Amino acid sequence: MAKSKVKGGGTKKVCLPASKVRSMSQAERDKVVNAKRSAASKGKYKRSSKSNVKGARKKGATLRDWFKKEKWVNIANGKPCGAK
Repeated sequence: MAKSKVKGGGTKKVCLPASKVRSMSQAERDKVVNAKRSAASKGKYKRSSKSNVKGARKKGATLRDWFKKEKWVNIANGKPCGAK
């Protein structure tokens, strides 16, 4: 088995901008949360790209804008991202 360059599993937390989370159906939210939990339980660092979310970032926004200007929340519980 080839050795992975990344050590350990990723976090189970799934954060997205609050505006996007509000516009997603419950089934879409569950799909992303389950993909992330599944990857973490297998010791993988990232969830599969099949569960990527489209339309979360406004066109033309830089990555810095996206992180600084959006209110990020945890999809699973609706709390602000980073809250315990």
